Amino acid sequence: MTHERVLLLLILCVGLAGLPAAADPFPSRYAPPPSGPVLIRNATVFTGDGERLEGADVMLQGGRIEAVGSAPEVPADATVIDGSGRYLTPGLIDVHSHLGNYPAPGGAAVADGNELTSPNTAGVWAEHGVWPQDPQFPLALLGGVTTLHVLPGSGNLFGGRGVTLKNVPGRSVQDMKFPGAPHSLKMACGENPKRVYGARNQMPGSRMGNLFGQRNAWIQAQNYQRKLEAYERALDNGEEVDPPDRDLTLETLAGVLRGEILVHNHCYRADEMMLMLDVAREFGYRITAFHHATEAYKIADVLAEESVCAAVWSDWWGFKIEAIDAIEENAALVHAAEGGCAIVHSDSPRDIQRLNQEAAKAVMAGRRMGLTIDDADAIRWLTGNAAKVLGIGEETGVLRPGLAADVVLWSHNPFSVYARTEMIWIDGALRFDRGDPTTRWRTDFDLGLTPAGQREDTP
Repeated sequence: MTHERVLLLLILCVGLAGLPAAADPFPSRYAPPPSGPVLIRNATVFTGDGERLEGADVMLQGGRIEAVGSAPEVPADATVIDGSGRYLTPGLIDVHSHLGNYPAPGGAAVADGNELTSPNTAGVWAEHGVWPQDPQFPLALLGGVTTLHVLPGSGNLFGGRGVTLKNVPGRSVQDMKFPGAPHSLKMACGENPKRVYGARNQMPGSRMGNLFGQRNAWIQAQNYQRKLEAYERALDNGEEVDPPDRDLTLETLAGVLRGEILVHNHCYRADEMMLMLDVAREFGYRITAFHHATEAYKIADVLAEESVCAAVWSDWWGFKIEAIDAIEENAALVHAAEGGCAIVHSDSPRDIQRLNQEAAKAVMAGRRMGLTIDDADAIRWLTGNAAKVLGIGEETGVLRPGLAADVVLWSHNPFSVYARTEMIWIDGALRFDRGDPTTRWRTDFDLGLTPAGQREDTP
């Protein structure tokens, strides 16, 4: 293979999922620690794909789920845990987080989630602003969150690339980076970008300007993609040609057009979500999920037909005009549509610690209006559905043999206000045991500033 062709492949593929390390300038360095076999006996199991198993056994072996339902022969060195009266679920997944980009303690010096210098900053990567010492990571783990997706903020039309992280300690964000997970592209419509740039007398200053800016960017991305394709054809024909100049912003957008980067679109109003679906059709890309989507219930059937998930809050509303028409039944109505895909997200360092309770509120709102929502089905809002939209559904999010052993043992039904995490495994390694204080993760930063015994770290 010629040097020019290697360069082209690097241009086309840099930073995308499944690449060899040489092609990715910021590869994952995450490696699960060694773990022994674990058998959880006689628990109530929510598998994450709608199934509920009573008095079931789950076997973890070699970082993977080996058996669900009834255990095979138990190795002599297995750790056996009595799950009687307890509930077992996949590790929770938050698809919309800013941990590390907006850490605690906060302030302008560490606010790294919005690159508010241009309406189109698709070339920036959220992972380059993640501070792995953020004390909020271990608090999220205590709430059962084993995986989280860190997105840029919503101040721009194109905010940049999002990254999926394992919720584990690391000296660098690459020690936390979920191996093989595709990047996302954070897009935004509505009030945020028009407010930010309209206040500067720049475009966009209106919703018309938002759509103009987005469509114009996709036209540029199509032109860039054509140049890359023309260059590849020239190499195939043995021609001596110079490669196109690299453009990091257009590389991200071209990755979306190729289907290698997943679009996660901040959008509140139903009419604007419909417009964004039109833009996606115009330029030939897919929207994976609308985030916040407070009016998703109005177009639940359309979202289901388009195979677009709605990642929503349970009851946030009214904090700006486009959030006025929110209802508590939003997630339930999206879920109830045939083929509907509902997810409950946090967008909050507080709510990420209590995602199970946030989902419980949405479940109860749906039941009050007469919808039949089974607990085992609703847990998908935090596990199976969430894994799907992050492109990691073949790796985690469901308790199924062969998938990663990301597992949470709860004291009660996770939708109960009394539920607390008792034990948490990530890739089969025990990351938290409520009965063993030595398993409590505190970041180096937190250890250096907060003396032991002076902090309550239980959510």
